Amino acid sequence: MDSATPREPGATEPPARARPRLVFRTQLAHGSPTGRIEGFTNVRELYTKIAEAFGIAPTEILFCTLNSHKVDMQKLLGGQIGLEDFIFAHVRGETKEVEVTKTEDALGLTITDNGAGYAFIKRIKEGSIINRIEAVCVGDSIEAINDHSIVGCRHYEVAKMLRELPKSQPFTLRLVQPRRAFDMIGQRIRSSKCPVEANVSSGRETLRLRSGGAATVEEAPNDLEVAAARRVDDLLESYMGIRDPELAAAVVETARSAAGAQAFARGLDAVLGEFAFPDEFVVEVWAAIGEAQDACG
Repeated sequence: MDSATPREPGATEPPARARPRLVFRTQLAHGSPTGRIEGFTNVRELYTKIAEAFGIAPTEILFCTLNSHKVDMQKLLGGQIGLEDFIFAHVRGETKEVEVTKTEDALGLTITDNGAGYAFIKRIKEGSIINRIEAVCVGDSIEAINDHSIVGCRHYEVAKMLRELPKSQPFTLRLVQPRRAFDMIGQRIRSSKCPVEANVSSGRETLRLRSGGAATVEEAPNDLEVAAARRVDDLLESYMGIRDPELAAAVVETARSAAGAQAFARGLDAVLGEFAFPDEFVVEVWAAIGEAQDACG
């Protein structure tokens, strides 16, 4: 016998509670009207939605920042977007070529990528070889090394190519800089297309973008996870010449479920084996995560 409460004749099931649509505001960083986008689950789909909103090709987008139209590497869009975040898309500007002679082992570049085929410069070390070349800027996308296109390569692949270039032998970098706001000065005078610094404070919930499967709404990382991921990101830069907060977060997540250092190393091989992390890096990361946990109590 059904124990459910009997319904009145003709009564209908109450409608399922629908989750509100997640709609994000976006602008082109150099100046545009505000667009609204929704229905994306990963970075490539996000770029496609932005491109559709502004009538450009997705391949025009180099990277996105959150809540600032500036080329601010601290505000890069990664795998998580706060539900109140404002997305600024930085598109291709001028192409330039520079000749570099590698007089030291390290060029002084830190590389990251946009998750959709473009690797770009996230940091330039003061006093380094690259720092002495004024034409090279943070935010420049690396399109080719010695006329060999690296579009589609991941950041760690590009960093490895640069590390392996022989010393004392000049090479050429073809770079694409983000389009600057002053390119649109005519339109800004005629209309309200000036990029505006978004005064937005992200809530605790974020949209987590995934390379496979649907995006999910999750709580923002806690202080312990943030501290540990920051330490791992520093080690990625030190050992591999890349910065990647999402990769750092994935490393921390792998460590959380590992029973010890050996299990952690096996987990990294299983989940992130394509990065071929050096053994010294794995050991130091395990220690750094433990130190971050102790520091946060």
